Amino acid sequence: MQKLLFILLVSFLTTSCVFTENITVNPDGTGQYVLDMDGSSLMAMIPKDSLGGKKEKSIDSTFSFKKIFEEKKDSIAKLPREEQDKLKKLENFNMRMKMNYDSKEFLFSMNTNFNSVAELQNVMDDLSEIQKMGKGQSLGNNSMGGMNFFGKSDAKVKYFYDGIKFTRKAIVDKKAMKALQTGDEKKLQMFFESSKYVLKYHFPKAVKSISNKTALFSEDRKTVTIEYTFDEFMKKPEKLNFEVLFQ
Repeated sequence: MQKLLFILLVSFLTTSCVFTENITVNPDGTGQYVLDMDGSSLMAMIPKDSLGGKKEKSIDSTFSFKKIFEEKKDSIAKLPREEQDKLKKLENFNMRMKMNYDSKEFLFSMNTNFNSVAELQNVMDDLSEIQKMGKGQSLGNNSMGGMNFFGKSDAKVKYFYDGIKFTRKAIVDKKAMKALQTGDEKKLQMFFESSKYVLKYHFPKAVKSISNKTALFSEDRKTVTIEYTFDEFMKKPEKLNFEVLFQ
């Protein structure tokens, strides 16, 4: 498995992935947020003889952050109270990893439920905390390194929904964005340019109009899909802004 992961990491820098931000809004305003990464193209690049004839076992596992934190409770108890409170907010996140060498699948996803669309702002902040965990800043190790697959744009995203209108608005910190272009993300420039970031939002009502002219609709007009390069998501997150009016 370690050899396979190393090959994936090398391939990661020279191929593309698809990131999909799925949001489902229920009639009562509750819903689910899911962030998926499809890296199957990485698996397709791995030569059959690269593992020395050894057959790797498939992985399809789902686990919760709550369980991870329970296992690491002794280490967490040593953290400052502020850090403990931040981790507490992540307990509702679940993760899934699926890796199948035969079918060339490599899928990674995170999800959480929300009681109102307004809570999605907190979801974005929580994902930033997960990024820090991925760099070993919270739990003192790199066990969550896979989180860095998702990148980080340093833009604050606000959502609004009242049954009549839905908006997604990224508020950009230009100073932070400039720093990104000279940081670790610059090393992944080729990957960002070839990968895609997709917004796929599912609403309880049919859409009457949307401000983003590149948006595609499902047949019943309840699902909106907007696609950009991952590079645009990282550097110009405001391009993913839009306003929806419902029928």
